[in-house]
Amino acid sequence: MSEQASKVWKFGDNIDTDLIIAARYLNNSDPDALASHVMEDADPTFKEKLRTGDVIVAGENFGCGSSREHAPIALKAAGVKAVIAKSFARIFYRNAFNMGLAIYELPEADEIAEGDEIKIDPQNGEILNLTSGKTYRFQAIPSFMQELIDAGGLIAYAKQEIAGGA
Repeated sequence: MSEQASKVWKFGDNIDTDLIIAARYLNNSDPDALASHVMEDADPTFKEKLRTGDVIVAGENFGCGSSREHAPIALKAAGVKAVIAKSFARIFYRNAFNMGLAIYELPEADEIAEGDEIKIDPQNGEILNLTSGKTYRFQAIPSFMQELIDAGGLIAYAKQEIAGGA
């Protein structure tokens, strides 16, 4: 399992990109500036409660709405380790990997409660809920996509590949 437990923050279905990072902040692409407003319209106190390494668990269709890389950038820069949801909007799914944000689809996401402590094992496709003692299985991420996350996103991955081939 992963090295340390993560605290869970819960959100519901259809959390759109405007709830993740409101359009009024999109005139700035600085990750730290975006992070300071992450999830602000969904929960105005979220940023103050969030600690680096925490995890968001949500319902269906997380990241729906406008296609904007700002959403996964804001989550990652704020310290969100991963997002676990029943399903993701396809464009958010791709943007998350491109930006190096770990995301996992879990049909039983509703069973995980806010405040639970969990550990994620991406290689084996397991989430251990330390609070309830229950283990959940998800489809392991393909190795190439895990490499994108490990590198910090597509651009960082490409830079590593170029440097390695030079």
